[in-house]
Amino acid sequence: MTMGLLFSGQGAQFVGMGQSLCANSELANSIYDSAESILGWDLKSLSFEGPDTELTQTRVCQPALYVHGYTLYKLLEQKNLIQDLDVVFGLSLGELTALAVAEVYDFETGLRLVAERGRLMQEACDATEGGMASVIGGEVSAVEALCEEFGIEIANYNCPGQIVISGEKDKVISAVEASKGRGFKLVKPLNVAGAYHSQLMNSAKEAFASFIEPFEFQSPQCSVFTNVTGAAIREPQAIKDALVQQIVSSVRFQDCLQNAHQTLGVSKFIECGPGKVLSGLARRTDRALQVDSISEYADLEGLSG
Repeated sequence: MTMGLLFSGQGAQFVGMGQSLCANSELANSIYDSAESILGWDLKSLSFEGPDTELTQTRVCQPALYVHGYTLYKLLEQKNLIQDLDVVFGLSLGELTALAVAEVYDFETGLRLVAERGRLMQEACDATEGGMASVIGGEVSAVEALCEEFGIEIANYNCPGQIVISGEKDKVISAVEASKGRGFKLVKPLNVAGAYHSQLMNSAKEAFASFIEPFEFQSPQCSVFTNVTGAAIREPQAIKDALVQQIVSSVRFQDCLQNAHQTLGVSKFIECGPGKVLSGLARRTDRALQVDSISEYADLEGLSG
């Protein structure tokens, strides 16, 4: 049976993530030690002990999620728990983890890209007054009309009935207040540091474009899907361009799931990362999709059992 791997995005992190992996695996410890050497700061302490206020900072949580997701993949590989890997992709930051797994670049290159991406996005958050809100229910066209009316953007097409909007904080709040009576079940502001996947991240996009250019990318060793279009992508320069554009573009995770299922016939996935966010999105996208979620070392034992 063909299968795919999914990698978590920002917001899934929690204090304690990765601790059980390092407590039970020399391989996990070596990956985390290597990451700390590359980053120059104590990733284990912040991931395992927090505080939460520090871990949730964009510049910290993006590398933490990348290392956690990649470590889970290497443990799956070590335990021979993945055969016939057909496709990998992720949610926002998770796309960079997926590309490392697909050998578009090595672990160190990916971590350096992620660390700079997180730093630049943190700077963009600090320099702007951005906000986001979750829209549950209603028609996609109604959400798009709401965004157009208030000069904001759609940040995420997560699954049927779940969209995230993003932009200047006061405009997002106005859109939330004006959403009543438009067919939505719930529209609520999110507790986030800024307006991710909107034009307020343009400074991060431009700086990241310059940073990423010298790095050499390879063609992926399995199929990968990009958040920017929801379609498969293979050419190295196109992958690089998509990573740059992704910072200000809508995340089309629903399309990634549907296209992997419809074009490649993949219906079984493993979600590598904290929580079970992506498995929930998959269930709401297509009931035919089966997703096992792994975050702790015991989850790996459960798969092998």
